[in-house]
Amino acid sequence: MNPVLSLARPEILTLKPYSHAAWLPTLTRLHANEAPWRPAGDTTEAGLNRYPEPQPAALVGRLAELYGVSASNLLVTRGSDEAIDVLSRIYLRSGTDAIMQCPPTFGMYQVAARIQGADVIEIPLDRSRGWDLDVASLLAAWQPRIKLVYLCSPNNPTGNSLAAGTLEAVCTALDGKAMVVVDEAYIEWSPAASLSRWLGRFPTLAILRTLSKAHALAGARIGALLGHPEMIQLAKRVIPPYCLAQPTIEAALLALRPEEVTASRARLDALLVERDYLARRLESSPWVDTVWPSDANFVLIDCNDAERFMQGSIAGGSIVRDLRANPALPRSLRISVGTRTQNDALLASVEAR
Repeated sequence: MNPVLSLARPEILTLKPYSHAAWLPTLTRLHANEAPWRPAGDTTEAGLNRYPEPQPAALVGRLAELYGVSASNLLVTRGSDEAIDVLSRIYLRSGTDAIMQCPPTFGMYQVAARIQGADVIEIPLDRSRGWDLDVASLLAAWQPRIKLVYLCSPNNPTGNSLAAGTLEAVCTALDGKAMVVVDEAYIEWSPAASLSRWLGRFPTLAILRTLSKAHALAGARIGALLGHPEMIQLAKRVIPPYCLAQPTIEAALLALRPEEVTASRARLDALLVERDYLARRLESSPWVDTVWPSDANFVLIDCNDAERFMQGSIAGGSIVRDLRANPALPRSLRISVGTRTQNDALLASVEAR
């Protein structure tokens, strides 16, 4: 049996998915108990009175083209958060299984695991080595009940990318033993290439992608789960049948037109310039001790007076992310890179304190 199946919860393997109304858009829809009229203010192409197409073929196709995979390797989700939830539902048994994560990292991995009743095993990133991962420690701590191993690269909130050799070592050692889930939410700002090219090599590799960051669609909630076709088929059993709203589908299709993708790449390049500018200015701030290198659209800083920095930013009309509740980041703030005007306003408000 393919390990993406043998690692799954037995009840998911035998689950009969919900049977939604047949998708035959050329016919008059008298089979889904929908209203036959559009509501006021409806400007969508398909109509808000109709259930949207489950896993819309046009959107799946454009995302597959964008990410360089086959349509059979991709599931569209409501942001990458839903992909994390779906993986948890497929692979984690309450009171039995566990995930592994490398803090400080994205908080939804453990939230989804805890909701599912699974344990969370942590292998902290090494601050002294620029938040690098100790592969030997991770592999030594792995045990068969750990079904999902999360690696965020570039990592949120530290901003660093994991080396390809590091990722390859983990994928190789755990191939067939656990689902290695690589979160590439910020990959567009990194010089590193996506691991989508490895999907044929490692059946138990899963990749998280999103349109929330580089394509400016955080409010639309469009993400993607990439992986082995048999894992994608399992995920289709678990995900709700009409999870993508029609306005969201149409907004994503608009954003993925070739001319819009080209424009997004130009904006990415401009934001990289702003990231470097912001980092240089922060390095000279008397309230900042460390500006960590970043491969993402944000900058992590360690402050000698984080409270003063926070209050200064708020007084100037900006807010940054306070990370001090995290034991690994007791003096840290995370700053999303804005426009030059926004960045200068933040810097001015902090310098004025």
